[in-house]
Amino acid sequence: MPQPSAQAPAAVVMVRPHRFHPNPETAADNAFQSPADQAADAIASLAHAEVTAAAARLQAAGVRVHLFEDLGERGTPDAVFPNNWFSTHAGGHVALYPMFAESRRRERRADVIEMLKAEYRVQDVIDYSGLEADGMFLEGTGAMVLDHIERVAYTAQSNRADPVALERFCTHFNYEPMAFATTDAQGMPCYHTNVMLCVGTDFALGGFHLVSDPVRRQAVCERLAESGRTLIELSAQQIGDFAGNALELTGKEGRVLALSARAAASLTAAQKAVIERSAALLPLAVPTIELAGGSVRCMLAGIHLARRG
Repeated sequence: MPQPSAQAPAAVVMVRPHRFHPNPETAADNAFQSPADQAADAIASLAHAEVTAAAARLQAAGVRVHLFEDLGERGTPDAVFPNNWFSTHAGGHVALYPMFAESRRRERRADVIEMLKAEYRVQDVIDYSGLEADGMFLEGTGAMVLDHIERVAYTAQSNRADPVALERFCTHFNYEPMAFATTDAQGMPCYHTNVMLCVGTDFALGGFHLVSDPVRRQAVCERLAESGRTLIELSAQQIGDFAGNALELTGKEGRVLALSARAAASLTAAQKAVIERSAALLPLAVPTIELAGGSVRCMLAGIHLARRG
């Protein structure tokens, strides 16, 4: 069995939505969103079932899942993506983040933080959400893809990743900020870094072509390669299929790479072979959730905290 990795948590927080629908408030800058073509009740029911099945598959693989319900009474259509509003860090640290869309600010909930304090060793909670009043946003591990081993915060510049907020996080949590501009085929910046980059223990999946400046692109690739990781280049089509939106976790038989069934189907045999040297692929079917412009990585808030007892 592979050694435990700081990059691959053994537990996650998930939120099961009861009134899921693609959020019109976030559609303007999220090129991955798609309009729903079914009745609202049908969409909500499908999303609820997808999260239920995904949580069960993760648990069967030996990943500890803390599943919370979002009944929709606070108008939080994106609640299924909890990785944006909080993150956890070795040594007992938790961060709360400032969110760009007003509806997403209502996703922060005390019961999740209380569960973390009860089940894990939490030393402090650093709350950056007050920066919202100053128009500064940093949407957690959506805006930043964290290399927990090398302490690097890879960050695609966007209105959801303010440079001042990023600097504050990196200073508090001892990460090196590595920010870069991105441009997709439509000339839009990538709304979240975690749709174009996944950093595992031994590999990194990336849409490196999206980094606009060739010099910066080379610097990002070199920084990842220096850490001993094999770089797996993703095409524009694979990025569109959410192949970059994956998360490495630790299960009962070693590491797994949680990603959507659509993402897994888009990978080539050679790409899968590189991943499978280090982690077993764990595809989860979440086509309805993906209408909202996020996939499996966004649905999982990894827990990098020591368990109590």
